[in-house]
Amino acid sequence: MARVCQVTGRKPIVGHKVSFSNKKALRRFLPNLKTKRFFLAEEDRWITLKITADTIRTINKRGLFTIVKELRSKGVAI
Repeated sequence: MARVCQVTGRKPIVGHKVSFSNKKALRRFLPNLKTKRFFLAEEDRWITLKITADTIRTINKRGLFTIVKELRSKGVAI
């Protein structure tokens, strides 16, 4: 469970690697994970999240405090 986004839960998926001759072999598509520190102004402290690059845009759009509040309601310790 190391390659999982803490906010969205996005994880690796399985698909085919297709060669020029159209032979198919299984491969894994890994999420674009980043370890990012955010300053939570409401609590005056830094938090570190392991999130995808797409989730960084979501946090910018909806606000960090809203995301943290939703995570805490689900029972995630931050």
